[in-house]
Amino acid sequence: MPLRTWRLGLTGGIGSGKSTVAAMLAARGAAVIDADAISRSLTAPGGRAIDPIAQTFGPQMIDALGAMDRQAMRERVFQNAEAKKQLEAIIHPLVSQITAEQAQAAVQSGRQVLVFDVPLLVESGERWRKQVDRVIVVDCDADTQRQRVMARSGLAAEEIDRIVGLQASRAQRLACADLVIYNQGLSLAELEAQVAKVAADFGL
Repeated sequence: MPLRTWRLGLTGGIGSGKSTVAAMLAARGAAVIDADAISRSLTAPGGRAIDPIAQTFGPQMIDALGAMDRQAMRERVFQNAEAKKQLEAIIHPLVSQITAEQAQAAVQSGRQVLVFDVPLLVESGERWRKQVDRVIVVDCDADTQRQRVMARSGLAAEEIDRIVGLQASRAQRLACADLVIYNQGLSLAELEAQVAKVAADFGL
């Protein structure tokens, strides 16, 4: 009997260490499909979303290199809820399409565990929940998030708090979790040990 293919959703708030956990799972043989990276590629020069964005919002939303002008678009959607919906209507179906393409390629190459790295998995409601067998949440408290993001990005505490406020709350994420990796006050080796336990459940 062939082994089953596990489809795992991986999420966590900004600064939780989710990307580190994804890399550890990849090192154990999981195929990691990064929704954020796919989304960024769509709005990079030559990305699949560039033409529909130009048609919907005008050529001024495309910069000199042929990428979406992120700052201009951020200001537009911040001021206009309808613009946010229009952008999501372009981006979300394309992310789903490329995600499916990457997942199919991973299965065809023999991968038994697919990890869908989705920062806004909880915020997307049933859209992602229906596509995965288990949801893994990387968790830490808000102070830890703030300290990590300030150290890595130099953003002001107020800006980080604004980003955190736009994401699902810690309680909402934990309520959706099938498995939790608690990444607070851990060394990398200790985090690796937690990831190894989770990975073993899925044959990695």
